[in-house]
Amino acid sequence: MPAFFALLAGAVFGIGLIVSGMADPAKVLGFLDLAGAWDPSLAFVMGGAILVGAAAFTLARKRTTSLLGLQMRMPAANQLDRRLVGGSVLFGIGWGIAGFCPGPALVALGMGEHKALVFVAAMLLGMGLFEFAERRRGLVGMRA
Repeated sequence: MPAFFALLAGAVFGIGLIVSGMADPAKVLGFLDLAGAWDPSLAFVMGGAILVGAAAFTLARKRTTSLLGLQMRMPAANQLDRRLVGGSVLFGIGWGIAGFCPGPALVALGMGEHKALVFVAAMLLGMGLFEFAERRRGLVGMRA
């Protein structure tokens, strides 16, 4: 049953990305073009997502199990560090260059967007390199 609800949540998320325009790299790049033809519409999408997410996290922190009876695992980290900031900078650079972030890239790939194929391939390669580097450092088994 949890897999069904995960699939349902993913489908709703994907539809939301399509309806909001987040799966369209041109719309995202228009939002990021502050000095040119700026398109502020995605700010409203992000603002709405932040409000929903904040409410959901507030409720989730009060629970020990999910509505499906599964254990709740909330993030334990509460400090900024060099790795978080560096990863955020890399994410922002990639988002600005490609107009994709991981979720919308997968949706665009499913819609047949050829640029998304290149992005997803590069994303998977980067994830693999990160995993390899973490294993070499001996940190993979230490993360919860």
